[in-house]
Amino acid sequence: MTPQEIAAKKGETIGTSEWVEMSQERINQFADATGDHQFIHIDEEKAKMTPFGGTIAHGFLTLSMIPYLTANSDVPRVEGIKMAVNYGGNKTRFINPVRSGKRIRSQMKLLDMTEKRSGQWQQTMEITIEIEGEDKPALICEWITMYFV
Repeated sequence: MTPQEIAAKKGETIGTSEWVEMSQERINQFADATGDHQFIHIDEEKAKMTPFGGTIAHGFLTLSMIPYLTANSDVPRVEGIKMAVNYGGNKTRFINPVRSGKRIRSQMKLLDMTEKRSGQWQQTMEITIEIEGEDKPALICEWITMYFV
């Protein structure tokens, strides 16, 4: 779709991703990559004694899944794209922990799509990352991406 066609969908949910498992292996790899080895993420025995009842994914791991979830979704792709970059976020709330082995997916609602300069579009989406079988989502954020066409 052209950026203008996507912009016309402002206020609509424009995509849903596939479900993806947050395995203990993925959690451990993220702990190694970031140096965040807090026991609630990697020590299954100690984590069993917490209110979570087991290990949980890092909130930032869940947030960092946005590019993967977006790529594996039905969200409209921008026609003629040369490059896309993460620009940042306006709001991020970690609402519910993702337990190891649970599956997550994202729902993406278009909040804004504005041409900032000729060929440079700024997209703001409200992204809700759901946890399969749970009422409360893992997180809700407003995420901004810059597209160059």
